[in-house]
Amino acid sequence: MDNDVEAQDTFPVQRDEEGENQGAQKRRGQRVEKFHKKVSRWMLPEELHETYLERANCCPPPIFIILISLAELGVFIYYAVWKPQKQWITLGTGIWESPLTYKPELRKEAWRFVSYMFLHAGVEHIMGNLLMQVLLGIPLELVHKGFEVGMVYMAGVLAGSLASSIFDPLSALVGASGGVYALMGGYFMNAVVNFREMFLPLGIFRIVVILLIVGTDVGFAIYRRFIVHDTAMKVSFVAHIGGGIAGMTIGYVFFTNYNKELLKDPRFWMCIVGYIVFFLFAVIFNIFLSTAPA
Repeated sequence: MDNDVEAQDTFPVQRDEEGENQGAQKRRGQRVEKFHKKVSRWMLPEELHETYLERANCCPPPIFIILISLAELGVFIYYAVWKPQKQWITLGTGIWESPLTYKPELRKEAWRFVSYMFLHAGVEHIMGNLLMQVLLGIPLELVHKGFEVGMVYMAGVLAGSLASSIFDPLSALVGASGGVYALMGGYFMNAVVNFREMFLPLGIFRIVVILLIVGTDVGFAIYRRFIVHDTAMKVSFVAHIGGGIAGMTIGYVFFTNYNKELLKDPRFWMCIVGYIVFFLFAVIFNIFLSTAPA
């Protein structure tokens, strides 16, 4: 008889624990749903919100932006504590002697046209790039997934170095600004084209914020390039512009083709052909026409 009473007493406790677990799961689900609603409002026109919410999940997670950000941060820390360096605020000797830096006289080492994105000239430089690519890249990757975001990012990195090698051929390159500006360019074009289909104050806010960030950043880059006379190697600002143009073309096509077949969009093929033509011209220019030392 005593055993029966003890068994009956445990049931309410088990039911309470199950109720608490179900309540916690429900609250987590509500928070996740609320988060995805905010992502859809920022990234997509209103007509696609329901489609996104029906498909929304974190599988796969935004792995590209997370991994590339960790890699850039890891390389920065490595050079910041490297023996010839010994400072964190503005990196000098270490990064200029790195095999990752793009240098015009070493442009035959083709990997430098991409590897420069892992290096940054100081804390301000890397924090700005990481902040922008995480705040913008993770929501973009939740909507468009890693392949599309990775393609746009890398297209911006390569376009930035190639554009710099043509229009500012004597300058070196470090930093992931080409990739960051590609994400911003694609997002900006999406916001402009779908302006009327989005919540008006939000659309205006997005466009104004992007213009302010780009104007301020490019302005400082031009100031450092042409006005500040420093003994350190000059760093080109053209990669910002090249990456932004790549984002406003290739990125725009990728980011406006949600819920559509990309390969059937003629704009996609126009952008791909245009990018290939630009790439081939840049290769020929660097081999035969560049004024940079060999």
